[in-house]
Amino acid sequence: MCDNNIKDRGKEEHCECGGHLSRFIEPRLLLLLREKESYGYELIDRINEFSFFGSPIDPGAVYRTLRRMECENLVISRWDTKESGPARRIYCITKDGEDRLYGWVVNLKKRKEALEKFLKIYRRR
Repeated sequence: MCDNNIKDRGKEEHCECGGHLSRFIEPRLLLLLREKESYGYELIDRINEFSFFGSPIDPGAVYRTLRRMECENLVISRWDTKESGPARRIYCITKDGEDRLYGWVVNLKKRKEALEKFLKIYRRR
């Protein structure tokens, strides 16, 4: 069951493209889950492989984002008890998650073009 406070916080933190660029967690998680289903610790390790901000990601932020994305039906999860040790929650991207990721890609392309234009103007002066 989803906590409405989590859902509301997610809306405050995200622009209409589907994400808050200063942390850039959501699109990275969606991209990783598009490649393969995964569990939290593995996602944290993989997300740190392409950090844009130089410091490791806060694991709590990853889990909060996963919970919010599950509330928004961007991902679904199930418990995996096959491995030795404690059960793991495995996350998978949904069709809505694929759509959100596509929205991110479109928005990022526009931002990239704007940044390139900015840098080009800067270099000319």
